[in-house]
Amino acid sequence: MKKTIKFALVFGLLMAVVSSHAADLAVLRNGFSIRHQQREVIGSVTRLYLSADKGYVDVPSSEIDRFEQDLSPEPQKSGRSLPEVVDAASARYRLDPDLVNSVIHAESGFNVKAVSRKGAQGLMQLMPQTASQLGVADAFDAAANVDGGARYLRELLERYNFDLIKALAAYNAGPRRVEQYRGVPPYSETQAYVARIVRDFNRKKLAEHEAAAVKSTGHRQAFSNLTSQTSQ
Repeated sequence: MKKTIKFALVFGLLMAVVSSHAADLAVLRNGFSIRHQQREVIGSVTRLYLSADKGYVDVPSSEIDRFEQDLSPEPQKSGRSLPEVVDAASARYRLDPDLVNSVIHAESGFNVKAVSRKGAQGLMQLMPQTASQLGVADAFDAAANVDGGARYLRELLERYNFDLIKALAAYNAGPRRVEQYRGVPPYSETQAYVARIVRDFNRKKLAEHEAAAVKSTGHRQAFSNLTSQTSQ
């Protein structure tokens, strides 16, 4: 259901740009679709610009079956930006926002209107029955979807004694399969899904740690310079 879709910055490449005045859908070969405002081909990938405030995702061009004009109405908006929505849900269910963002990235590529071929909907790809159980009336409402998905992820973490690997596997394949195999089920999709989220989450934390280290070094250097000037 979920192919590798990654954020990237690419420089020095010949780029073919295709503008889209109205929103379009990139329909992937696995049935997944990504709504976007504009797209451009960069080497072997197609960059889909989701909107001005949501950035873009890079998808291997070979995984795209076709493009269609999106004639459906705009999704309901909560009035808050996606970062605000994620931060609010993460705080409510005591989750790391970077983890929630990594799950959203793997699930929908930050596409509010994403629908999988199995019927999962929205940013955190909630199945209708799961959404109903979580009290999510509109899975295409960003705030409601992320709140429901974050709540479900928290429940899974508690269920597996905060074993993140098992919780992520259950989010993808269902708790019954995780318990049947006493861990990550032997499904290539689930194994790749878990690895992708853990890798993305670890990358975020590493970048955060490096930024903090650089900031700390800068503060120490500034203090050293100030001390040196004072002693002169």
